[in-house]
Amino acid sequence: MIHWYATAGFLMAILPVIATPGAGMTLLVQHVTTGGRRRAVPVILGTATGLYAHATLAVAGLSALIMHSAQAFTVVKLAGAAYLVGLGVWTWHTATRPRPHQSADRPAPPASAGPPPPASADRPGRARSVYVQAVLANVLNPKAASIYLTLVPQFVVPGSSVAGQILGLATVHAVLMAVWLLTWTALLHRGAHLVREARFRRVVGRVSAVVLVALGVRAATA
Repeated sequence: MIHWYATAGFLMAILPVIATPGAGMTLLVQHVTTGGRRRAVPVILGTATGLYAHATLAVAGLSALIMHSAQAFTVVKLAGAAYLVGLGVWTWHTATRPRPHQSADRPAPPASAGPPPPASADRPGRARSVYVQAVLANVLNPKAASIYLTLVPQFVVPGSSVAGQILGLATVHAVLMAVWLLTWTALLHRGAHLVREARFRRVVGRVSAVVLVALGVRAATA
């Protein structure tokens, strides 16, 4: 059970962290601009899963073990950094390679041609891939682990179930993160006419790739 004053304090403390662009936001922008609003669902679910994973580790005391063991923390930090850099390289490659049967000079099909076929991004396999990317980007993020080790305990009230309070605060964190990402999804949808431009998607992909690589380098050197 969590207490309202602890929840309010945790919300105030976590808001700046959520508003700071990170791997989750970068993945959201990248996938929503290339695959539409449906891509936001696996990104949000994957991010929430990662938060619950960190909360579970905090309950089990494994996060404390990682933070107090220099070797273990270094392994986690470097693994997360390598994943983000690799994801950034893959994103750059995906954004720069030409798509089959697509040309920037090709005119748009007439309205009478009927609705376009479902994008490959909506296929279940593709959604699972995006979900796994979001989970790994969060689970392998040492900053997220440190939040549940250093920040969450400040709002745990003695005398109540520690596990229940931590998981409750993780739920608050996940809901707030989902609202934030859904807000950005709506903003991206309002600019759908711009998102449909192939040049815009390439630019977004390249920027996302650079941000992911930068986040990976920062995670490795922080």
